[in-house]
Amino acid sequence: MKGRALIVDDERSMCELLQVGLTKRGFDVAVRTSAAEGFSLLQNEDFDVLVTDLNMPGMSGIELCERAAANRPDMPVVVLTAFGSLETATAAIRAGAYDFITKPVELDALQISLERAVQHRALRSEVKRLRKAVAASQPLPDLLGASSSMKQVYDFIERVSETDASVLITGESGTGKELVAKALHERSQRRSGPLVAVNCAAMPEGLLESELFGHVRGAFTDAKEAHPGLFTQANGGTLFLDEIGELPLSLQPKLLRALQERKVRPVGGDTDVAFDARIVAATNRDLESAAAEHRFREDLYYRINVIHIAVPPLRARGTDVLLLGQHFVTHFAGAFGKNVHGISPAAAEKLVAYAWPGNVRELQNCVERAVALARFEEIVVEDLPEKVRSYKRTRLVLDSDDTSELIPLEELERRYILRVLERLGGNKSLTAQTLGLDRKTLYRKLLQYGAPADAKNGSLRSVSPAK
Repeated sequence: MKGRALIVDDERSMCELLQVGLTKRGFDVAVRTSAAEGFSLLQNEDFDVLVTDLNMPGMSGIELCERAAANRPDMPVVVLTAFGSLETATAAIRAGAYDFITKPVELDALQISLERAVQHRALRSEVKRLRKAVAASQPLPDLLGASSSMKQVYDFIERVSETDASVLITGESGTGKELVAKALHERSQRRSGPLVAVNCAAMPEGLLESELFGHVRGAFTDAKEAHPGLFTQANGGTLFLDEIGELPLSLQPKLLRALQERKVRPVGGDTDVAFDARIVAATNRDLESAAAEHRFREDLYYRINVIHIAVPPLRARGTDVLLLGQHFVTHFAGAFGKNVHGISPAAAEKLVAYAWPGNVRELQNCVERAVALARFEEIVVEDLPEKVRSYKRTRLVLDSDDTSELIPLEELERRYILRVLERLGGNKSLTAQTLGLDRKTLYRKLLQYGAPADAKNGSLRSVSPAK
């Protein structure tokens, strides 16, 4: 089988002639006698090549060619026409045609054209497959982790990187949202263009507006020269709007208009400037709740949140802490010129147990400090910051890949009672009422946990810490 071809011509006799001739030459051929019917079939079935007449009633062959090129860009189109003028050929090529053949059609010439078209499609598919295979064989730049939660992030990046859809990256501070944006850009078709980043929380409102949209000369006192703005600077690439949750409400309508119309109006200007950039935004805030509470424009939220990538906190990534820790050890040992190769088992246990409220950024700072202080070939417990060395887990962890962090129900009850008592300032009457217990039962449990029955505010420091 040389390939599957669809022939569209309003002359049924022509369709039948070509179908018989091409079938004898090894093609699988389907025919339709109108462009509308042909386009409908293309939406439901796969073909290696489309052969269409140009002059047909209703939808023309040029329009069919344009629609096919827009919806099936990988499928070549061969155009047939009885009018072999240069203008007709040019129109067909501009519409996305792969080849152009005049009537009356010579089957041998058509066969050669279709074989070349099918081969062209196969080569394009193979190049695309190999490009993806090479990319998949390499780790994402600067992103490390083998946990299931991070594998989901990698999968999302691979699936959406080649599209131009807007992406919203969410996650706590320090989780690596900017690295995800960088990976999206470097995996995209825009990787040869610029990656332009702006922190929406780092600039005052007036300066941020000028930076984003640009300004004309004389727009304000210090505007001695025109400034193009980051939207136009990102042409052909990606614009990364970091901390978009901090964008002032007054600027949000202008940003929404820019995203909808793909144009910006510089400060002080009276004409719009088109831009061509993919938009990737990031925030550590709950924008959905902010939109519901009118602290962030709902229409803007849905405009930037076409695709959502949630970056997990470090505490939910299990032993990724050690993988990242070893990476940072290698990096800083080289930077400092120190003979430090790894992390001792005792230090590793402390790193895994710690909650990392500052996420990967805090881990990086921790390891940098440890390598700088290290006296041996491995980082030991004494090299770690005091808060990491003395940390005792008190919060319940259910969002971790590490099953060793799951605890018995009895331990869960103990931690919860002590936490409620602590939050209520040691008031046992209010604690018992909140927990739905009588005071006698609460006193008994406190004694069982090692807390004195007459415990006052602050007495929980004498309770044995959770293991």
